[in-house]
Amino acid sequence: MWQSSPPGSIYDYIRVASFSIGADGLIEQWSRRAAGLFGMASDEVVGRDPVEAFMPAELRPDAHRRVGEILDGKEWTGLVPFRIPGENTVRGLAEIYVMPSETETGERAALCIVVDVRALRRIETDLAASQAIFGQSPFGFVLFGTDFTVVRANKRFATVFGGAADDHRGRTVDDYLSRSEAERLSATLKRVLETGDAVTDLPLVGTPPGSIGRRHWSMNLYRVHSGSGRPVGIAGLATDVTQRHIAAREAASARRNLALLNEASARIGNSLDLETTARELLDVAVPGFCDLASVDLYQGLLTGEEASPASWGRHHQESGTGSAELRRVAHASAVSDGLPGVLPGIGGSTETDGNTGPPALGSVHRYAFHSPCAVALRTGRVEDVPGDERGFVQSTLAVPMVAHDVVVGLVKFSRTKGSEPFGERDRALATELAARAAVCIDNARLYRREHERALILQRSLLPPGDPEAAGLDIACRYLPGNTATEVGGDWFDVIELPGHRTALVVGDVMGRGLRAAVAMGELRTAVRTLALLDLEPAEVLSALDEVARGLGTPGGGERSEGFGGGGGAQWPSRAAHKSRDADLSEVYLATCVYAVYDPVTRRCTFANAGHLPPVVAEPGEPALLLDVPPGMPLGVGGEPFEEVEVELKEGALLALYTDGLVESRDHPLDEGLDAFREALTEPSQPLEAVCDHVLTTLDTRHGEDDIALLMARIQGLAPDAVGDWRLPRELRSVGRARELARAQLTAWGLDDLVDTTELLVSELVTNALRYGEGEIRLRLLRDRTLVCEVWDAGLVQPRRRRARDTDEGGRGLQLVGLLSAAWGSRRTPRGKTVWFELALPDGAPAAELSVEQLLSMY
Repeated sequence: MWQSSPPGSIYDYIRVASFSIGADGLIEQWSRRAAGLFGMASDEVVGRDPVEAFMPAELRPDAHRRVGEILDGKEWTGLVPFRIPGENTVRGLAEIYVMPSETETGERAALCIVVDVRALRRIETDLAASQAIFGQSPFGFVLFGTDFTVVRANKRFATVFGGAADDHRGRTVDDYLSRSEAERLSATLKRVLETGDAVTDLPLVGTPPGSIGRRHWSMNLYRVHSGSGRPVGIAGLATDVTQRHIAAREAASARRNLALLNEASARIGNSLDLETTARELLDVAVPGFCDLASVDLYQGLLTGEEASPASWGRHHQESGTGSAELRRVAHASAVSDGLPGVLPGIGGSTETDGNTGPPALGSVHRYAFHSPCAVALRTGRVEDVPGDERGFVQSTLAVPMVAHDVVVGLVKFSRTKGSEPFGERDRALATELAARAAVCIDNARLYRREHERALILQRSLLPPGDPEAAGLDIACRYLPGNTATEVGGDWFDVIELPGHRTALVVGDVMGRGLRAAVAMGELRTAVRTLALLDLEPAEVLSALDEVARGLGTPGGGERSEGFGGGGGAQWPSRAAHKSRDADLSEVYLATCVYAVYDPVTRRCTFANAGHLPPVVAEPGEPALLLDVPPGMPLGVGGEPFEEVEVELKEGALLALYTDGLVESRDHPLDEGLDAFREALTEPSQPLEAVCDHVLTTLDTRHGEDDIALLMARIQGLAPDAVGDWRLPRELRSVGRARELARAQLTAWGLDDLVDTTELLVSELVTNALRYGEGEIRLRLLRDRTLVCEVWDAGLVQPRRRRARDTDEGGRGLQLVGLLSAAWGSRRTPRGKTVWFELALPDGAPAAELSVEQLLSMY
């Protein structure tokens, strides 16, 4: 078979056959297709009656009649069942179109066109199926020709893009999509036509006519061929996936929000610093949630005002003057670092001086009363802020930071042009982020307040400034642990004792926090009280141990017996208050070293309660650890404390310290002690420089623990600053004592104190003769003050009393109390010492006693 028309002709499908009937009603011509259809060759058919040859017997009478009518010139079309000659069964059904014709001689004949009905039924079914798929499909169906114009579109396609289906013939993709989308679809159509490779799930975005929202489609494209395989176009099946796209976007948004909340939980609130917490919030929000953000906190919160947070903005809200003062503590930008400071409208605030514009970082400002930000602060609800005039910022949320039903500040989230505006999900997420940060900020505020109070308490219990002591040059350092979040229990103290002696104390309460700081304060107070009783160091620690053991139990600080007996102390048994087997976790354990230095003899007496040993560095000698028996820590009890007395050379350096200076997790204690001794190789340097050198040299792990360091350089009193005499126990010793005192004060150039000193010395020596025992010793000490001491072997401590009107004596100690700056008595190993102290003259006239003071002695 050959053909000049393109393949795919209708005749290629229906296979039309033909034969002719002569005037005698017999077959004259028989085509090859007829032979194929009826299964008989031309030599078997030509010359035969077609009715007798092919039709069943019961149909032949009617068929002969119709053949006669056809030969009479009548056309006929109908369905004719046929059979193969020799067979009785019907083989098929043919549709025959019979046209009358004439022969050359003018005789009537007929031309018969025959089509197998089965082929027609197949074509009809295929057309119906094609029409159902194309026309009744719920999806947009479009057929592009080889020139990429629309050849056919179904009703669904026309419903989306308007008009009837036939109105779309001849259109191109540019009529439906934006330029960029149209170019992408055109390139895809060209590739499908050239290669024959189908494309599935091609995403397209467009705006149908009459719609204001963008729609999303998923398009499948494949090449269409004719029956002979020739490409005739590209079929496209488009599905509207806008809702699926919205759902996917919402799911992605929900996943992003959950991820942001998870990140916020991990990153916000890692520190207890207000500004750091605000920056952590913005680190999470930018750029994951917004393009620009800022945090404003109430100024009252940042300055630590004691007023209730709820009252920070109440006055301004009620008066209508705007918000209370806020400070911009953080801002962040994913677009440009300078945007928060240069784009008008982002700040949306009104400064206190009347200027408008976004506040700078760290500046204090207020929001106008009717502004969205002020409304958000008043109501505690999220407010939308209009975009800037230039259209750069298109969406802003002003979110109040609410913690425990109290607004502590405001955070603003902004999205710039090109980003999706905030939706309801975004508002909920913004509220959650702000709430989490607000709780952390409020916790930081409460912690900072309590921490500052604890630090104030702790520092108030330490010696103020640089302590001074007779015969000692003192320098001290206290460094709180900067990596810990709590205060500690380290302390040191310098206590002046009678006779120009000095008590040096360093201690460390085990544990941290306010509990340890309070225990430290109580122990320090107890040390000062015990020191004023002028007890021996071992006695001080024994009494302090009882105090520490009582701190851990309710009412434990109470004692049935107090300090009595003129400076002695008797401590009751602890069995009545607490079992020896009690859990030590209820006890305030502490270590302490207590030293008393006498500048006259340059001797220092030490007692240690589980503390690190003192270090002494003498000139030209390596630093040494003093061998002071450590004893048990305070609060354990049951063991006595021992004393060690050491004579120190002039210029020697004495160091007392806590474990934070020498102990670390990275090296053993012995290494820390060795490093400390090596840092004291040049004790002759200025004492302040020695302290700084020690702290910068030792590996203190940047203050993991508190550090207390107390250093003293031994100087001693000069021999000419001491007057020491022994007097026999006789009446003339009173006059001798007056003479010695007068001569010594005149030699020192203290003539202004001669009269007062003579009077008071005579009173003390007279009391020693009257109430004391043994030899009398008189000693005068000149340093920053003048001290007079009278020693005797008697054990009875003097007691000041008010003399009755009829008494001739008993007013001596009252006179001592009125004329001296201080006076007292203390026990000694062989008796007692009564002393008084006078301030050195400064050139001003001496103050005279008032009438009331004089009359009080009578």
